[in-house]
Amino acid sequence: MRYVVTGGTGFIGRRVVSKLLSSTSPTGDAPQVWVLVRRESLGRFEQLAEQWGDGAKPLVGDLTAPNLGLSDQTLADVGRVDHVVHCAAIYDVTADDAQQRATNVDGTRAVADLASRLGATLHHVSSIAVAGDFRGEYTEEDFDVSQNLPTAYHQTKFEAELLVRSTPGLRYRVYRPGVVVGDSRTGEMDKVDGPYYFFGVLGRLAKLPSVTPVLLPDVGRTNIVPVDFVVDALVALMHAEGRDGQTFHLTARKTTGLRGIYRGIAKEAGLPPLRGALPRATAVPFMNASGAAKVLRNMAATQLGIPGEVLDVVELAPTFASEHTSEALRDSVITVPDFADYAPRLWRYWAEHLDPDRARRDHPAGALVGRHVVITGASSGIGRASAIAVAERGATVFALARSADALDDLVAEIREKGGRAYAFTCDVTDSSSVDHTVKDILGRFGHVDYLVNNAGRSIRRSVSASTDRLHDYERVMAVNYFGAVRMVLALLPHWRERRFGHVVNVSSAGVQANSPKYSAYVPTKAALDAFADVVGTETLSDHVTFTNIHMPLVKTPMIAPSRQLNPMPAITAEHAAAMVVRGLVDKPARIDTPVGTLADLGTYVVPKLSRRILHQLYLGYPDSPAARGESPAEPAVRRSKPPARPAVPQVRLPGAITRPVTRAVRLIPGVHW
Repeated sequence: MRYVVTGGTGFIGRRVVSKLLSSTSPTGDAPQVWVLVRRESLGRFEQLAEQWGDGAKPLVGDLTAPNLGLSDQTLADVGRVDHVVHCAAIYDVTADDAQQRATNVDGTRAVADLASRLGATLHHVSSIAVAGDFRGEYTEEDFDVSQNLPTAYHQTKFEAELLVRSTPGLRYRVYRPGVVVGDSRTGEMDKVDGPYYFFGVLGRLAKLPSVTPVLLPDVGRTNIVPVDFVVDALVALMHAEGRDGQTFHLTARKTTGLRGIYRGIAKEAGLPPLRGALPRATAVPFMNASGAAKVLRNMAATQLGIPGEVLDVVELAPTFASEHTSEALRDSVITVPDFADYAPRLWRYWAEHLDPDRARRDHPAGALVGRHVVITGASSGIGRASAIAVAERGATVFALARSADALDDLVAEIREKGGRAYAFTCDVTDSSSVDHTVKDILGRFGHVDYLVNNAGRSIRRSVSASTDRLHDYERVMAVNYFGAVRMVLALLPHWRERRFGHVVNVSSAGVQANSPKYSAYVPTKAALDAFADVVGTETLSDHVTFTNIHMPLVKTPMIAPSRQLNPMPAITAEHAAAMVVRGLVDKPARIDTPVGTLADLGTYVVPKLSRRILHQLYLGYPDSPAARGESPAEPAVRRSKPPARPAVPQVRLPGAITRPVTRAVRLIPGVHW
């Protein structure tokens, strides 16, 4: 036998090719299968051909091109063909209408013409979607029964089957599979579709105590079949004698609804047992919503990872009779297994390979174990301490900075302690440097889970001494704001694809306190805070989140020129690193300090008093000699002083007060001390 298969590298098609190649003719001749494949997909074909062997040959063309992109000479080289198996289609109710029409309708027309030219029998893989919303029993003899076709997918699959039926002189057989899920023996599946959309929602119930009384309505009933049954039945029916012109329903004996799916996966997923049923009426308004209610429903469904379009068609209206199929397969061992028998394997494979949120699961040994963390400004200070702390907790650190020597020392120290770290020289103010570094990391290591935006610079100088120094503002903004934004934008497409990513921004308590003498520094951190807050509202459904740490003064080389000129004592870099780790593990929206929160509240409650206190701090802690433009070698020029006033004390809150308050604040979602 000689075959042409479209969609031969797809989920159903590649199994059809394998099945055809494993069969032998009565004469013992090996089958020959030509697989229609686009030129850009030849790499995928070659990978599969290693499993298929020499019996599979590529037929380079395109389903959406005129005549499939096949020349007369190409078809002459193919020679005699007995069967054309048309598996290629877009099986997705959420796909673009024009794309579905080009593939499902125009592509089928070209395949039907090809089968006619070759004198081959066309085996057209249609769908139960052609029945639309017909209510009642839909037989294999039925086709156009005045049903409504609710989506472009239903419409294009109906039109495609109509083309096959109406092509003059064409020998054909039509196959209408139900909702195809993974292999009943291995659970293998290639994408989230059909009932898989609800696995994520149901899986969240595993966090409930086992005694929780779970009640579900009996809705969402559909006809589910495993891919191995579909392929086995399809290949057997292709070769059955005297079946041209017939249609075969590759469907299950009974439908499965939400309750059946839940029961099927409950034990494997660790779900509480199903305790009872809710009336269908409780779910009907949700399923049949329209107008503004539908918009709100779709918004809620999107948050749960379920496309709104799926909810419109999840409830199957018709039932399907399959007399032709049962009769033709009577003497075979091919039967449809019960969903409950193979549902645990579907769940296991989905959880390991397809769960859109699988990247978000923490390792049992620790939240950072196995994570990939990018840390900018890692050569010293907070970045260096954070890299060491994160590596100690089992993460792989990608340390970024401009100083290659300092990074090498850091990486060597981490590796000596048994950690995993890699150095990347990168200038966050240079877009090409950032893009190159991110591509290098993703190309070598596959993915990034977390980003710590730590690289920064600070300038402490009164605005009165800065009127001719606009460049101070520009260069601080270039690193602290635009550098961080560059890193986020470079990683965001990757995170959206993985449906997981988290950013920790090392901001400043000065944003809350409006610290005087930091007019070049504090606004850059305020801008970064606002960027994270805005973007975080847009990426919520993508599970890309942000933590802004309003870091107090830290003992680092950056504050050396002005350390003694600040009213607050500085914390150690290790203390700051612990705050970064908390941001990575707990992922609150922000991490503050008690004094920062107090200053923030003062701005709203007693604004005049707050400004007066800050002004006193401004007067009491002068600019450094460098900020005044004085060389360290020159004696300081005595300047006129304001009238004497009491020294401004360093602000310290007693530990007996802060400890219980800190514990209470950590209970507030999104804000940690």
